[in-house]
Amino acid sequence: MKQVESNIYFIMGVSGCGKSTIGSLLADKLRIPFYDGDDYHSETNVKKMASGQPLTDNDRMDWLLRLNELARNRLEKGAIIGCSALKESYRRILEANLQENVRWIYLSGTFDDIMSRLSQRKGHFMPAALLKSQFEILEIPQNAIKVSINLPAEQLVKRILELIESK
Repeated sequence: MKQVESNIYFIMGVSGCGKSTIGSLLADKLRIPFYDGDDYHSETNVKKMASGQPLTDNDRMDWLLRLNELARNRLEKGAIIGCSALKESYRRILEANLQENVRWIYLSGTFDDIMSRLSQRKGHFMPAALLKSQFEILEIPQNAIKVSINLPAEQLVKRILELIESK
């Protein structure tokens, strides 16, 4: 496998697409740490989402800036960061001052597939009811490695690694 330690990988997609699972597995394979973007939300944002209210662009700004700072701090050693990154404008904030070192990995799935996953998930602050709002604002990235969530996790990670190698 070619050297990937100087890259920042953002695993993106709507809630329930598998960012944490795939990000952790990919981090193990690439031997770089995984950071779950959900851990960087403010308490106010978590409470807002937990109450069923979607975040606004303004709500997300500090979160996006924190994740960009994390990525910049990890630039020399590399990292995988799970983050919804639903809009192109969010992705520009996340990759500020990192452009040549960022790779985007988009976990793609249908509303029905992801709603099925969310309905089975326990103990997460993001209620399944907010999934519709995420799909409504999702701008599918043009410059990402795009993979379907309909593969088993290990196969999905293998496919991502193949695509990383080929680019």
